Amino acid sequence: MDKRQRAEAVANKLRLREAFRDKDLIKRELIAGITGFFAISYIIIVNPLILKDAGIPTSLSVFATIIASLIGCLLMGFWANAPVILTPGMGVNAFFTYTVVVAMGLSWQQALAISMVASAIYVVIAFTKLSQILAAGIPETLKAGITAGIGLFLVEIGLEKAQLIQAGKSSILALGDLTQPATLLALFGLLLTLFLFMRNVTGGFFIGILVTSVIGILFGIKDQASPSVGIGDITKYQQILAKGNFDHILSVSFILAVFSMTMILVFESMGLLEGIMPNPNKFKKAFQASAITSFLSGLLGTSPTVAAAESASAIESGGRTGITAIVAGLMFGVSLFFIPLISFVPQAAIAPVIIITGALMMNQLSKINMYDFSDWFPAFLIVVLIPFTTSISTGLAFGFVAYPILKIAAGRARELTTATYVLGGLFLGDLVLSALL
Repeated sequence: MDKRQRAEAVANKLRLREAFRDKDLIKRELIAGITGFFAISYIIIVNPLILKDAGIPTSLSVFATIIASLIGCLLMGFWANAPVILTPGMGVNAFFTYTVVVAMGLSWQQALAISMVASAIYVVIAFTKLSQILAAGIPETLKAGITAGIGLFLVEIGLEKAQLIQAGKSSILALGDLTQPATLLALFGLLLTLFLFMRNVTGGFFIGILVTSVIGILFGIKDQASPSVGIGDITKYQQILAKGNFDHILSVSFILAVFSMTMILVFESMGLLEGIMPNPNKFKKAFQASAITSFLSGLLGTSPTVAAAESASAIESGGRTGITAIVAGLMFGVSLFFIPLISFVPQAAIAPVIIITGALMMNQLSKINMYDFSDWFPAFLIVVLIPFTTSISTGLAFGFVAYPILKIAAGRARELTTATYVLGGLFLGDLVLSALL
């Protein structure tokens, strides 16, 4: 750590200390942290269920998921002083399980090794000038597209959780069954949360989740049961701790998987942080915290962590400092003792917050120059492909590849930087490799 980084670390600690003395700020950040936690709490159940298909015992990956999230949030709070929640990413855990293990035939131990190598590269990028070069190489129109695309993705997730949309028989999506109790509960929660939001009620998102959850419990509306696990099972946790298998590190499949996972981690995290961070000056530290936690997740026995898009819920609730992340991290720690109780917070209670947050993020569309096709079409690809493919990295890839192509086609290659060419080439390579894996 150089003198500048040490000075920044000291400054962050001083700002955090001052923040703890501000009672109003503490209240706002506390509510934001709790809101953010509940918005992403489903990961405690969903991530182990996905990793189960890779062969990792569900009763053990629950602990890995919680501990990785706890460490990540504390690191984000104390190191970066940013209101961002780190948890195992939903896109990267699917790549970990269904591409690396199921499709490529590697073991979950090898997948953990791949995760650690990719994360180590991520750490190198985060702690060098490469991160600044790559961040500076992202055109403003694409940054706006990333934020709006993630917002639309959140809206889609929220609508699915509310069961307001479902897979259609004669179309991709169809309206859900509005007679279902869970759907009606979600609609109630959406109306309540919108009312509280429009009235600028402090902690409106959290109140909406709490009231909707209580009504759900009273009417017996409950989601799929949590994994059957108790705190006593933590004694077996060493079975997945530091189990990465590097025996085939020089094989073609291992190297290709590392490249693709690195692309997902670096640019998905960069896109998310660029999209949701209220203070751009905290990007570098937040990016570094994300990289370190991603590496530690492999040691802990779970797929890599990334900045959760649901952090936007915490930010919209007033989160502006690392206290928000610290509170969310502590909530993850407490959840170790109450894992089964999390299932009593129905998806219908979380859905309204995710839908509204996603809608708010889409206001970034106003920053895209709609009169310049070479500007807005690449952003458009990002916006639509992120939710349609349920992959942030895929949306980014198409947008970043299309941007230089359209600028060159328009005879405006002079507007492109070296970083833009490099990013386009890297994403093109990622698309090709993804097709081959």
